[in-house]
Amino acid sequence: MTLMQQGAQEIIEKRKQYILPCITHYYEDPPEFVRGEMQYLYDNQGKKYLDCFAGVVTVNSGHCHPEIASAIIRQVQTLQHTTTLYLTRPMVDLAEKLAEITPGSLQRSFICNSGTEATEGACLLAKIHTGAHEFIALRHSFHGRSIIAMTLTGQSSWRIGGPYVFGVNFVSSAYCYRCPFGQSYPGCDLECAKDVENIIRTSTSTRVAAMIAEPIQGNGGVITPPPPYFKKVQEILKRYGALLISDEVQTGFGRTGGKWFGIEQWGVEPDILTMAKGFGNGWPIGGFIAKPEIADSIKGGQHFSTYGGNPVSSVAALANIRVIEKSNLAQNAATVGAYFKDKLLELQQKYSLIGDVRGMGLMLGMELVKDRKTKEPAAKEMARVMEICKDDGVLIGKGGLDGNVIRIKPPLCITKGDVDSAAAVMDKAFAQVQK
Repeated sequence: MTLMQQGAQEIIEKRKQYILPCITHYYEDPPEFVRGEMQYLYDNQGKKYLDCFAGVVTVNSGHCHPEIASAIIRQVQTLQHTTTLYLTRPMVDLAEKLAEITPGSLQRSFICNSGTEATEGACLLAKIHTGAHEFIALRHSFHGRSIIAMTLTGQSSWRIGGPYVFGVNFVSSAYCYRCPFGQSYPGCDLECAKDVENIIRTSTSTRVAAMIAEPIQGNGGVITPPPPYFKKVQEILKRYGALLISDEVQTGFGRTGGKWFGIEQWGVEPDILTMAKGFGNGWPIGGFIAKPEIADSIKGGQHFSTYGGNPVSSVAALANIRVIEKSNLAQNAATVGAYFKDKLLELQQKYSLIGDVRGMGLMLGMELVKDRKTKEPAAKEMARVMEICKDDGVLIGKGGLDGNVIRIKPPLCITKGDVDSAAAVMDKAFAQVQK
């Protein structure tokens, strides 16, 4: 056993002894990571890895970005924590910046600790504002790990420990590769969008508080809707007085390329927008922002978070936003993302194992299938590709209901040279797996 394997094995044994067994790890032979630098990670033997998953779509500006790290250090040495009951500047400075960069008239924020907490708060606000209690969510969705967040999640593997909250109804996802209506865009007349009205009329009281949706479904397998989808959905929701909550935990902060938030790609202004992950570049923080007339529905003292708006987390998030701006990372995501997607499409032409390539910016996916006609999911092959890529220094993620979708979501500072290296490694991996 090598020193690297000894280090990893010791961690695995301690996890078995001291950590709940629900915590798992990628890879049959996992490395022990000890250092990060922008788009790269390093293991305990100094081996360098190109991180094409960014800590599950979180490290948007790059690992240990020096400007963000410096801001965190200065703040943690000055004021680490008080409470929102006292006045501190970092939280309001961050909220002011969010009002500037979020779409439309979104203005008032609640800063919390995670995407799950943001989901909870956004749904609470929607219920209070509308006086309604029912929700619409998408199949294949993922919205967090609390009871209500799992209720809103449309994947059985992420729904455990029921019973769940009553009043959540699911609509068909805009999953063009596996259209639930057996049609093809644009000839489909957006049946997936019209399903929202069908469900409201047949499965609810028609008094719906909100529909929550990811602009591109992340854990669901980078499911990317047709461009008119969300406009059609919002038209339907408005007819019934329901709000649209855009879950930007994965699609936010430049990830989809050229825009700050994924919903902007579809020309839609949501009523409430949630955020986490890339919000703090890996520092624990979440939040939601709403239109003033909606935000004003929840009064003083009705909602609270002990660690929400923490000075260190707020400073980290604001520094992250400024880095994204200064380094033009959203545009880099658009340019390098398009280049990366072209490379993936080239691989698709070469290997029949790749059934579909989708996504935008640096939120890309490749769905693996055993046969392109039957579209039978190739989950075992997916796991093997991941392992080979890791051995050759490239880290990719996985997703999809059947675990057969490669998720490529690197830090937004990645270069075309990095893409060439990643594509070469994936080419080699597919050549070994598809024999």
